[in-house]
Amino acid sequence: MMAEQQEGKPIEEEEEEEVEALRAELESVKSELRKAKEFSESSLNKMRYLMADFDNYRKQMEKQLASKAESIKAELLLKFLNIRDDYLRALSVARQSKSEQGVVIEGLEGILKNIDSLLASEGVREIEAVGTPFDPNVHDAIAYSARDDLAENTVTAEIRKGYMLNGRVLRPSLVEISKIVKNSVNDTKEVNIQGEQGGG
Repeated sequence: MMAEQQEGKPIEEEEEEEVEALRAELESVKSELRKAKEFSESSLNKMRYLMADFDNYRKQMEKQLASKAESIKAELLLKFLNIRDDYLRALSVARQSKSEQGVVIEGLEGILKNIDSLLASEGVREIEAVGTPFDPNVHDAIAYSARDDLAENTVTAEIRKGYMLNGRVLRPSLVEISKIVKNSVNDTKEVNIQGEQGGG
């Protein structure tokens, strides 16, 4: 029996050594797996940040390109509006010269209608001016008229038409606005009347 136990001991020790070796190997594999998982998660997070950065960059570039395209379009349409102004002046002169050139005027009016249609299709619209309150965002006041029948800073005349392009000012309206001029004699009388009422 003693011989069997002595012979059994080395077998148990050998098995324990194998178990320990397997445990050590398992811990090593677990450790490597943990490191691989951390590396994978870190790489995935970096990739997510890169994708988010790229998406932001793409949106910013699209915005800049759209803004640049809008600026180019605005410059082109502004030139077109200057041509339209010249055209309107020529049409006005043709109407005032009382010659029998109705056909020419009709032709000019037809062309003007086409120009207006083109501008409208591109998102250009006229800025309302006469009769509206002065708005420095869309109007440039270059003159004023003394009026007591209108509220102060009401647009009384449009010297040059203004236009909007898709909600933004393409060209402001040049306008004349009303100013209320106070009569100094009336003001003095009012002060005297108020003074007498206050004293009594």
